[in-house]
Amino acid sequence: MAAGDHTVLQLSTPSTANLSAKVHPLVIFNICDCYVRRPDQAERVIGTLLGSVLPDGTVDIRNSYAVPHTESAEQVALDIEYHHNMLVSHQKVNPKEVIVGWYSTGLGVTGGSALIHDFYSREVPNPVHLTVDTGFRNGEGTIKAYVSVNLALGDRQLAAQFQEIPLDLRMVEAERLGCMYHFNNLRRYLIVMPILFLTLFDILKTTAVDKLPNDLEGMEVTMQRLLALIDDVYKYVDDVVEGRVAADNSIGRFISDTVASLPKLSPSVFDKLVNDSLQDQLLLLYLSSITRTQLGLAEKLNTAAQIL
Repeated sequence: MAAGDHTVLQLSTPSTANLSAKVHPLVIFNICDCYVRRPDQAERVIGTLLGSVLPDGTVDIRNSYAVPHTESAEQVALDIEYHHNMLVSHQKVNPKEVIVGWYSTGLGVTGGSALIHDFYSREVPNPVHLTVDTGFRNGEGTIKAYVSVNLALGDRQLAAQFQEIPLDLRMVEAERLGCMYHFNNLRRYLIVMPILFLTLFDILKTTAVDKLPNDLEGMEVTMQRLLALIDDVYKYVDDVVEGRVAADNSIGRFISDTVASLPKLSPSVFDKLVNDSLQDQLLLLYLSSITRTQLGLAEKLNTAAQIL
């Protein structure tokens, strides 16, 4: 792919299109790790972004992998076979993760980026281009996301216009705990790459965290969803009986099988079943709390014995 045939227009103003992206910490970790392990002659690393598109149109970037490439002032060459093999391997583990774009290290986009983006445009419609500034040219690790729009005059393509889109760096509570644990174990690397990992730590430390719902909140959301589904089934059955909707035998058989699978329990037996299950859960919580307390006490006694 020749780099001289493309002109790149980079706009810092966010696109007016209703498109945004959300990236998880694992992606940033993968990109920084690939940059640290890059070949000596490579100025940047590129790779594929995996994830999904949410119902509201947000591109959820959850995973990534690097793609070997060679780049010069005249052309860019990707290892397409390696890219496809890695994609097949990832989808064996998580089939729901599909290609949503690609990433590169560095600040902004270049002429070679237009060629790479053109390749990913054939893999997925409207891919997202994520850039991570591992060189800290502005004194910080800048992370941005772009989409490309081809500018043409008649049948002639004039340029590839990259427009910045809103990017949300977000993680759930479990991801935050994992990030802090890994940073504590990565302190030995700070001697080699202090600025990269310290800046990444500062970025993730200020990242918005989505709190995981506890068991009670999760049960409440599940029950609300179940009640909504029951209301939909009730409305459908009522419409069929009143003649407003044509009957569907397959749906009718499915509803009949679902109702027949419900156990016939009296209210008192059902309440006893729920209470017994709740008491078992409380007992497990009590036992785990006692175990945690005993482990903490044993650790403190062991530390005191070593000091004395």
